[in-house]
Amino acid sequence: MAVSLREYRARIKSVESTKKITRAMELIAASRIIKAQQRAQAAAPYARELTRAVSAVATFSNVEHPLTTEKDDPKRAAILVVTSDRGLAGAYSSSVLREAERLVEKLKEEGKEVDLYVSGRKGVAYYKFRGREVVETWTGHSDQPTYDVAREIGATLISAFTMEEGDEGRDADGNGIPVKPVDEVHVVYTRFRSMLTQEPTAVRMLPLEIVEGETPPEKDDVLPLYEFEPSASDVLDGLLPKYVQSRIYFALLQAAASELAARQRAMKSATDNAEDLIKKYKRIANQARQAGITQEISEIVGGVNALADANAGSD
Repeated sequence: MAVSLREYRARIKSVESTKKITRAMELIAASRIIKAQQRAQAAAPYARELTRAVSAVATFSNVEHPLTTEKDDPKRAAILVVTSDRGLAGAYSSSVLREAERLVEKLKEEGKEVDLYVSGRKGVAYYKFRGREVVETWTGHSDQPTYDVAREIGATLISAFTMEEGDEGRDADGNGIPVKPVDEVHVVYTRFRSMLTQEPTAVRMLPLEIVEGETPPEKDDVLPLYEFEPSASDVLDGLLPKYVQSRIYFALLQAAASELAARQRAMKSATDNAEDLIKKYKRIANQARQAGITQEISEIVGGVNALADANAGSD
């Protein structure tokens, strides 16, 4: 019985150590969520003004740009899947990957081939384990994305979208996977709704659909006149890549906040489960200790009675 009691005490000590770790990770995730939300709010004015500028050029000029032109009979699509670099975030990455798989099936049903681009080690490991080919990957930034990463991802996707049919490049890592021209670009990421709700979302990034967020003008309103220098085409050449990069950066920021929220929720659940397990082990240990004491008392009483009977018999 003593050995069993020692085992339970060792288990309690182990679970208490685990509880301290999960509690610390919960607090770290909670503090980083606030920073992630602040970064998303700080990037919002730039994205809003850039959207207005691009909308103005697209509305008041008749220029057709490769990034806004629908391809005739699209045959190939690229999907950027945004996952996490680390685990302990519950079903965060698996939910994104399920949404990506649904999108892949939908595109294949439409007769399109799919090229995969992955952000985050969890997504890379998922496709590598299944032997699925990935054109290019980006890792090491999932919980703290930077605009430089968004710029690199945007440049890669734009290059694949504007590549002429018949051309073929190589990925930046030099692993020999061909980069083929694509007719559509989709992004699958997790949109941060609230601390309790994070929604896996799939959006089409290219060809661009410029949507002005402001309400439409009234009939009597006088619309401003725009002049473009050096030309509307040159302005679009400069603005549209930045617009794509800003949307990718927004997706990365949303995914980072969602990952941290999912990790906080998972670590809180782990902490609560550890607390319940500690209570269970303490109760069992107390029962084992009481059983041992009862057994020892019974043995002492039995020994005393046996000795008394022996003495009575000898008399």
